[in-house]
Amino acid sequence: MNNKQIIFKKRPVGVPTEDTWQLETNPVPELQEGEILVEQHYISLDPAMRGWMNDTKSYIPPVAIDDVMRAGSIGKVIQNNGNPKFEIGDVVTSWGGVQQYAITNGDSWYKVDTRLAPMPMYIGTLGMPGMTAYFGITEVGKVKEGDIVLVSGAAGAVGSIVGQIAKIKGCTVIGIAGGKEKCDYLINELGFDGAIDYKSENIYSALKAKCPKGVDIFFDNVGGKILDAALSKLRMHARVVICGAISQYNNKSKIEGPSNYLSLLVTRSTMQGMVVMDYTKKFGEAAKQMGIWMQQGKLKSREDVYEGIENFHETYNRLFSGDKNGKLVLKVKEE
Repeated sequence: MNNKQIIFKKRPVGVPTEDTWQLETNPVPELQEGEILVEQHYISLDPAMRGWMNDTKSYIPPVAIDDVMRAGSIGKVIQNNGNPKFEIGDVVTSWGGVQQYAITNGDSWYKVDTRLAPMPMYIGTLGMPGMTAYFGITEVGKVKEGDIVLVSGAAGAVGSIVGQIAKIKGCTVIGIAGGKEKCDYLINELGFDGAIDYKSENIYSALKAKCPKGVDIFFDNVGGKILDAALSKLRMHARVVICGAISQYNNKSKIEGPSNYLSLLVTRSTMQGMVVMDYTKKFGEAAKQMGIWMQQGKLKSREDVYEGIENFHETYNRLFSGDKNGKLVLKVKEE
């Protein structure tokens, strides 16, 4: 049995080029005692992957050169050499990497029920992006009824869930996204109260019009100029959640930081970073609550699925071009 794998070959400067990775086909090794073999079906593509390529201090060690590219994944157990926690046919999810088969002793892998939701949803709304949104807005953002919530990257995997949870909690929600189609999706499909198209609107003018009373929570996935503009609209005791900064990940020079940060002082506001791994022990309760909301029709999920491990680089680029709708997923199982 052969395994197609995306191997990380060099640390990129700026936008990763095709030679950042190499597609290799290697034999699947024999299982050691206690190991399982997972046939992976889907790989999660997330903006955080860009940060994992940098050899800098972060919340997680960088991907090592010549290792399989790190990524969340989901698939089925097809072999088991004496691991009592799993059975053949179990659907499991974890950090399987960008490859067709993953061998593991089962640590940090957990079973999911595809009778309740399809596989891609477990690496989207019911996976890391959904958990990021849930704990980012509830625990870090401390969302409460009546808040005015502003979300950047609002049509993406995390932002779209953040906005919907805020609506469920009784908030006014404004989303920032790129392009009319995405802005229409926020309002007409997800129930946002307003949307700002950063590609065609002046962000300061748009914020003045759409958030005339300011904002209580700014949930930021973008950074850069949008973060700076949002800081100018904070209300007293506002909360700024720093989830990501996709506008800055491919910079060749230093990261563009906020010049409006003194607004935090004036409004006695807080700015706090959030990393989803901090909440691992609570994932079960969050998934249960989000599953209930989905059954009630209050929470919608959209996965944008592309096929073929050979198309990894082209599909990965969609994270930064904006050429996607919802959670970006790569199908790697060959039929």
